[in-house]
Amino acid sequence: MPNLNRLAFAGLLTLLPSAAFAHHPGGGMAPQSAIDGLLSGLAHPVIGLDHLAFIVGVGLLAALTAHRFLAPLLFVGATVAGTLLHLMAFDLPAAEFVIALSVAAIGVLALSGRNYGMLVTGGLFAVAGLFHGYAYGEAVVGSESGAVIAYLVGFAAIQYVVAIAAGHVAVKLLGEGRAARENFGLRIGGGVVAGAGAIILGEQMLAIVGLAG
Repeated sequence: MPNLNRLAFAGLLTLLPSAAFAHHPGGGMAPQSAIDGLLSGLAHPVIGLDHLAFIVGVGLLAALTAHRFLAPLLFVGATVAGTLLHLMAFDLPAAEFVIALSVAAIGVLALSGRNYGMLVTGGLFAVAGLFHGYAYGEAVVGSESGAVIAYLVGFAAIQYVVAIAAGHVAVKLLGEGRAARENFGLRIGGGVVAGAGAIILGEQMLAIVGLAG
């Protein structure tokens, strides 16, 4: 069903520019119950353009490797670790800038259509995941442990599902016996992610210049 796959892929990409830059699904209130934590965790990764774009990029880049189901787990695990670092009051400097840079980088890598191997791909997933997770942690500062655990479960699950879905559609668009470089659907997806990263990075640069001025 190639047409359905193309529609699904296009629908996933249209979520990127429409995703809000707001990062707190609870309207600024930290979740205090397990259900609130779960719902917040499910929402947080997909309401921010930077997080959603990177997760889609994770799926696209993982699809170019031989580990498209395992590789995204590196990112998911790192986001959990990053959130815990935040809750332990560990400081990751320039987190928002690094997140913006990571979105642009993963988009460019996916756009190239190359398999960079697990050393590069896994390294990017792990390092970027720490910073994305660190940003997630802000939403549950002050929450009870039950809410935090549910939050971690929620955002881990939604990130993996979105990444695998993006990678699955990309593989279906690739087709049997075709080189990854010929997968224009995947490369277009990478271009959209790279474009989103450029927008986010530009906003971060403007903010830095504004602060310096």
